[in-house]
Amino acid sequence: MSMNWSQLLSRQRLGSKDQPTSTTSRTDFQRDFDRIVFSSAFRRMQDKTQIFPLSKIDYVRTRLTHSLESSSVGRSLGTLVGEQIIARHKLKGYEASDFGDICAAACLAHDIGNPPFGHSGEDAIRHWAETADYGRQRVAVLNGSQREDFLNFEGNAQGFRVITRLQNRDNPGGLQLTCATLAAFTKYPRESCIGKGRFDGVSAKKPGFTAEDQENFETVAKAVGLIRRDPVLSIWHRHPLSYLVEAADDICYRVIDIEDGFRLGHLSYQQALDLYSDILADSSIQTSRLKRIGGNKEKVEFLRAKVISKAISEILSCFLDHEPAILKGEFDDPLMSSIPHRQEMDRLIQVAGEKIYIAPEVIEIETAGFQVISELLERFIPIIDDVAEHGTNATPRSQMMIRLIPEQFIGDDAIPVQDDYTRLLRLTDFVSGMTDSYAVSLYKKVTGISLPG
Repeated sequence: MSMNWSQLLSRQRLGSKDQPTSTTSRTDFQRDFDRIVFSSAFRRMQDKTQIFPLSKIDYVRTRLTHSLESSSVGRSLGTLVGEQIIARHKLKGYEASDFGDICAAACLAHDIGNPPFGHSGEDAIRHWAETADYGRQRVAVLNGSQREDFLNFEGNAQGFRVITRLQNRDNPGGLQLTCATLAAFTKYPRESCIGKGRFDGVSAKKPGFTAEDQENFETVAKAVGLIRRDPVLSIWHRHPLSYLVEAADDICYRVIDIEDGFRLGHLSYQQALDLYSDILADSSIQTSRLKRIGGNKEKVEFLRAKVISKAISEILSCFLDHEPAILKGEFDDPLMSSIPHRQEMDRLIQVAGEKIYIAPEVIEIETAGFQVISELLERFIPIIDDVAEHGTNATPRSQMMIRLIPEQFIGDDAIPVQDDYTRLLRLTDFVSGMTDSYAVSLYKKVTGISLPG
């Protein structure tokens, strides 16, 4: 059994009955990119943490800039791969740029579901569901994937939810992106109740969609022809282009985090130079050209660009070598783990972990952010449950505080839905969609730390 590229590149739009159409001005996959760019969830990423939360330094990257950088690399990777795949399989009706546009759109959205304060925000939601006084009891009444959606809360699964349900919420399928882009976006095509280690491979490492969104993903998987890995459990082999989406993300955060660390004083120029030079040691980078560049900042920028170019070249070769196995579901490792300079690329993230990710300004804010998210969840869900159970007889405090939550995260006419799972899921939609600054501001208000005006 093998996936085929003609189906993998499906232009079918989730939730739309319209037939795919391409014009000379914009293709279906370019429309995917545009729809993501103009979504409110994408805009909010400008105030969501990449590494340094709530930074006052204008240079520091946010989730927005990281996503744009990843998208640029993804477009390059996809286009280069597309040229070879079209020739190798004699595909008709597709251009190399279609592969690039799919990867660019998927990369653009790859972090769109991440909560405030980076990965510590994900940890905070999981920790709340497992240990908080009210949260633990609240989650315990759920079963299967409904319970694991919170105990194993995952930004990737939330991202699929954002682009297929929460954005343009009156539309079936949300943004109604093509199934090719949605499948390439989903790095982990499995439900949340499948424990770690039950299935081999990187694609089974995390959940990729919530229980409520399982039907949507099944539609996507069927449209593009993903290979199902179990007759009962909801788990599939990856879409081939998702390996390129993952690689683009890996390249950007590994390589550019080192540049950020240098710019913010956590790494010396010599440390950054050595790390980059180890990857470029066998490349034709002219030492004389580097010497002609005036400042250390500019030299690091030059080397960063060369390292990214080198990584793209190696990822391209790696993908093409493994493409037959990928189509059969027989290859399931990150491409980054199979390139010639994998050890040197791993060294980048190792050093970042030792020098950058544990910087005091990172730990201090992420620790505070952990408290902010946990406290918001612990305060709001009892309020919503109270109103759901007692209606107008709920406590005055509940009837007042529920007004702080937008109607879309409560229910029609601001009446909480009766289903326990859906009610909790909508609250995590609300909290995970917040920007860093808004989460802190709301936390201060509900705890009485600060008052409006």
